[in-house]
Amino acid sequence: MALSDSSIKRIALTSGEPAGIGSDLCIQLAQHELACELVIIGSPTLLAQRAKQLGYYVQINTFDPLAPRKYASVGHLTVVPIELAVAAQCGQLNTNNSAYVLKTISEATQGCLNHTFDAMVTAPVHKAVINDAGFAFSGHTEYIAELTGGTPVMMLETPGLRVALVTIHLPLAKVPQAITAARLRSVINVLHHDLTTRFNIANPKILVCGLNPHAGEGGHLGREELDIIDPVLADFRQQGMDIQGSLPADTLFTPHYLDSADAVLAMYHDQGLPVLKHKGFGQAVNITLGLPIIRTSVDHGTALTLAGTGKADLGSLQYALQTALTMAHNT
Repeated sequence: MALSDSSIKRIALTSGEPAGIGSDLCIQLAQHELACELVIIGSPTLLAQRAKQLGYYVQINTFDPLAPRKYASVGHLTVVPIELAVAAQCGQLNTNNSAYVLKTISEATQGCLNHTFDAMVTAPVHKAVINDAGFAFSGHTEYIAELTGGTPVMMLETPGLRVALVTIHLPLAKVPQAITAARLRSVINVLHHDLTTRFNIANPKILVCGLNPHAGEGGHLGREELDIIDPVLADFRQQGMDIQGSLPADTLFTPHYLDSADAVLAMYHDQGLPVLKHKGFGQAVNITLGLPIIRTSVDHGTALTLAGTGKADLGSLQYALQTALTMAHNT
């Protein structure tokens, strides 16, 4: 029986840093049956070269946005062609290709905004080489938010645990001044809204970390909990939100708390993400909440030393794709 176009979700996948494993992962993914139409944003030349290097035969087709939607075929890649400035070498970063990397992200983002794509998944990029090329780039999350508007909130998920962040890519010394009541309210509103609407969780239970050791120890180890965090949480509880905290991070990440929680809110990047990655590295997904589009990503970096070797682990990309697809069906 023929399916309507809308029943088949069309997902864009950016191919990432050309010297890294992004292209490898795209090619490996093409060897599997997928429950969506997958469109790669990147260089057909690079994909063909990397497929040959890895020993795969892949047929590359140019994406036609007007063509009927169809499920991805094993051994085929549908591509929005964007060519490199210079040929890519495995493991060798080149600033000349930084504009190419940014263009793949913006192309996928615009495609989501104009509803050509139902969601986008991003392969890893290398922030340092993009900045070395003269572009101010702190990460996918911030860059995509500049293109789309909205209030970005980073959340990582692995089976059994979701961790969202109040602050993202900030030096640790700047974190305390960034923990404001306004910022905290904004992040919690986004987290609660998206857990409800994009993950179909009715009245999600959210656990909130304190900023300081022992959540400030009653003010003896810092007053951010007493002066900022706890009053905001009390306001949300009065509104009926199921939110607990502030809790010491060293005891929050235990089964006693996590078994009944839908998400944890950490104050900064390295407070929550090491625990999540220890639990599920390679089987985790990075999700940007608070945007008008759906965006997920892998939980790992460019793995320059693995590019072209065939040793890249596909697990995180598969999870990122499945999460994007689930969110697209829920929205």
